[in-house]
Amino acid sequence: QVQLVESGGGSVQAGASLKLSCAASGYIFGSCRMYWYRQAPGKEREFVSSIRRDGTTVYSASVKGRFTISQDNAKNTLYLQMNDLKSEDTAVYYCVADKSVGGGCVLRSYWGQGTQVTVSS
Repeated sequence: QVQLVESGGGSVQAGASLKLSCAASGYIFGSCRMYWYRQAPGKEREFVSSIRRDGTTVYSASVKGRFTISQDNAKNTLYLQMNDLKSEDTAVYYCVADKSVGGGCVLRSYWGQGTQVTVSS
């Protein structure tokens, strides 16, 4: 069974930094794409960032230049370094992974439970 467990969330002041971690078990890191999504109160879940198995990264416009996604295949851990946090970054952050199937990937098959990030101005 694949399990994704996020940690590192918390309450901070605007301008601060946080680093989220996502520990994966039962999952082969580097096999497919992994993501961070977030959901703010009363809003739709939205894409934050992704990283492909070749290391290619993508960011939403709202976090580009402030957030950095990375992964440590040896530790089976995905990270999201968040700098210069803003009140609009307040949300539950989810770690997401594609499922590797027969040489391909099924998009966004696995989701963690989420970790709360609250930024006060």
